[in-house]
Amino acid sequence: MLRRLRIDPYLIALLCTVGLASVLPARGAWATGAGYATTVAIGMLFFLYGARLSPQAALEGLRHWRLHGTVFAATFVLFPLLGLAVLLLPPAVLPRELAIGVLFLCCLPSTVQSSIAFTSIARGNVPAAICAASFSNLAGIVLTPLLVGLLISVHGGFSGGALLDITLQLLLPFLLGQLLRPFIGGWITRHKRILGFVDRGSILLVVYTAFSEGVVAGIWGQLSLSALAVLLGVDAALLAVVLTVTAVGSRMLGFSREDRITIQFCGSKKSLASGLPMASVLFAGQAGAIAGLVVLPLMLFHQLQLMVCAWLAQRHAHTAATGPAVPAESVASTTA
Repeated sequence: MLRRLRIDPYLIALLCTVGLASVLPARGAWATGAGYATTVAIGMLFFLYGARLSPQAALEGLRHWRLHGTVFAATFVLFPLLGLAVLLLPPAVLPRELAIGVLFLCCLPSTVQSSIAFTSIARGNVPAAICAASFSNLAGIVLTPLLVGLLISVHGGFSGGALLDITLQLLLPFLLGQLLRPFIGGWITRHKRILGFVDRGSILLVVYTAFSEGVVAGIWGQLSLSALAVLLGVDAALLAVVLTVTAVGSRMLGFSREDRITIQFCGSKKSLASGLPMASVLFAGQAGAIAGLVVLPLMLFHQLQLMVCAWLAQRHAHTAATGPAVPAESVASTTA
């Protein structure tokens, strides 16, 4: 039935996950367990990537400096400029706290696990995606507080714990997979569906835990439905613009189809995992309600990017399997 209606079953799974988190959000010990499960799933994801990728392919991804520079420019130049444009909206249209929250999310680094997972699903350049997304997160540890301090005029520092988390949860499992590749690489290659289940399962876990945090914190009830609708429209427009610019720009720069997919997914994401801890430090002096409103644009954008990019990744994969590639910019424009 889903095939006849052309409805993506994975998108249905994402919507059901959001519904489950709304009705039965993770609390207390269950929330702690869900967080541990997410950490394990992400670690397993990167272990499998390390076991599947040859060292030569990983090195080639690291050398792709034009791709990394393009992703970096989208993440830390294009996004902040769009965030500054949002600040021009009058408070009657978008409350000041929400506008600051949009600018804050624009200063954040890219996600890692979902960027790479969607790139893999869409059959993009996975080695380059691993390098680009990981570099974005590492650079964001320094650049995000600097950008926020410069553009929003807040004061605060950041903890080196984020760097340790990236090392332990992402780089270490990947390196371990590389070391064990001579022993298990062939088995992993023959069972590609395992990697697909880990890709999709890790994203579902991230959606559930992130949405549960918002429900438990009561952030969704802190503003009117009209303001929430405007904020959702701003987030959707922001995502559509970046998806389109990265698609069109990468095509104009002469990148291959696989590289264009990598640039589009790595350059259009914003990390909730990095953003929430940074917000708790950078906006520590604000009132609880104000701080909650500042992170609300990020939480909405995070859910929106997962939904849209899940559909987009499946469409890229279907196009690659059935015929010539549809121009990426035309695909991105439909998300507006």
